[in-house]
Amino acid sequence: MTKPEASIPQQNPLLGRLEELNAIGIALSTERDTNRLLEAILIAAKRITNADAGTLYLYDAEQQALKFEIIRTDTLNIAMGGTTGVPITFYPIQLYDTEGNANHNMVVAHAALSGTSVNIPDAYKAEGFDFSGTKSFDRKTHYRSTSLLAVPMRNHENELIGVLQLINAQDRITNEIAPFSLQEQSLLESLASQAAIALTNHLLIQHMELLFESFISLINTAIDDKSAYTGGHCERVPVLTMMLADAVNRTKAGPLKDFVMTEKDRYELKIAGLLHDCGKITTPVHVVDKSTKLETIFDRIHLVDTRFEVLKRDAEIKMLRKLSSASPVDAQLIHAEFEATIKQLDDDREFLRHCNVGSEKMDAAHQERVHRIAAYHWRNAAGEEANFLNTEEQENLTIRAGTLNDAERQIINHHIDVTIKMLESLPWPRHLKRVPEYAGGHHERMDGKGYPRGLTREQMSVQARVMGIADIFEALTAKDRPYKRGKTLTESLSILGKFKENGHIDPDLFDVFVREKVYLEYAKQFLDTDQIDVVDESKIPGYCQSQ
Repeated sequence: MTKPEASIPQQNPLLGRLEELNAIGIALSTERDTNRLLEAILIAAKRITNADAGTLYLYDAEQQALKFEIIRTDTLNIAMGGTTGVPITFYPIQLYDTEGNANHNMVVAHAALSGTSVNIPDAYKAEGFDFSGTKSFDRKTHYRSTSLLAVPMRNHENELIGVLQLINAQDRITNEIAPFSLQEQSLLESLASQAAIALTNHLLIQHMELLFESFISLINTAIDDKSAYTGGHCERVPVLTMMLADAVNRTKAGPLKDFVMTEKDRYELKIAGLLHDCGKITTPVHVVDKSTKLETIFDRIHLVDTRFEVLKRDAEIKMLRKLSSASPVDAQLIHAEFEATIKQLDDDREFLRHCNVGSEKMDAAHQERVHRIAAYHWRNAAGEEANFLNTEEQENLTIRAGTLNDAERQIINHHIDVTIKMLESLPWPRHLKRVPEYAGGHHERMDGKGYPRGLTREQMSVQARVMGIADIFEALTAKDRPYKRGKTLTESLSILGKFKENGHIDPDLFDVFVREKVYLEYAKQFLDTDQIDVVDESKIPGYCQSQ
């Protein structure tokens, strides 16, 4: 016999809410944004209990207080804290008074201190708690706070995380205000436990990330502190890298229109930018700090000055010997020859001083003059006749650009090998797996002539190519280099444009760099006003304005 339709069991409402609670737990475990996580907790609590209002408090261990984090009241259309952008101006609820006595007068404070839930059917009839604040709020808003449920949030180590307080449970059929049932209390206690663990895990991840970034900052501080001439480089390159990457991410047309970065992708690139020069921690200070061509532990140009003084002294002795037996006419010639010699030596000394400073380009004629001066002879401290400059001094004083010779440049360049070795040795989590590739590619060239691996454009990620442009532009505009001033925007973009034409940098990224005015955004933050000139983009070599 078929049973009457009315007797068929309906779905158990409690079972539905248990399933919802399970789904909420899964959702909480995947949320990474703190504000959204807190909102999700309170909204879930209101939903499974069908409450009209609720507040989520977080425990401040330093102040020993409960701070308002999220407030929601549906019938009053109140939404404060979290992602709303509406600040909560209420004072924290102190758990202890000035004499150290526990505050059990307030419901949420009692729940936090006792570790037990407080379920009140009607706040206006309840005894034992101070509801003056609640009643004051009701008078101002014409609200009626009736049923109330406060549940402490404690993690797996029984540490207080916060308190969930819900107000005015509503009957799911009539919408009338009703007390919170024991089932709803049990559900909320389960949610509070899940929420506490989710918050604990979230904060733990945040603290680990903060510790990791602080450790990176520590390394970069040590690197920048090694040299007065490169201080700030490790700070500026990551900033410029992210500026350009975000500009590419905004691009909706052209070859890079499909490039997209999630927040995880941005974080991965940020970490790579912060670590792009970590290998410099092994670079010798005297190479990093080499501000002149003859500098090692000290600037050896002063030794060269001393040799000039020796040559001048020898010229004077030679003159005096000749004068001892010379006629008046010959004496005049001897004096003239001596003065010409002294002038030549003074000119040569000033020339070598100028060469020692370093420049962006030393021409062949100046290099040849250094070699001629090197061929002068003098007697050294051992009394031996020697060339005025030794081979190593000649090599340094004829450096074509900058202050580093080939061997020293190899030492500097070796930092990228060390960087890659250091980064590849770390057990990166999955969302940071590409940090070594991004950080290790900023000295590669699109034509395969870069270092250390000679990668071509096709073998490199967009992120690594972005960092390459950022590293070069920062170097061009930097004010703290030993042998050059910081270039203007026009000068820097002209050089960067030529780098595009000769296959050094990514052409599409360079066009975005100019088109999206990334250079100007960076300049306003880091460059001196005299470097920020008016750029005529139509005259930048290789720049393609259209997408």
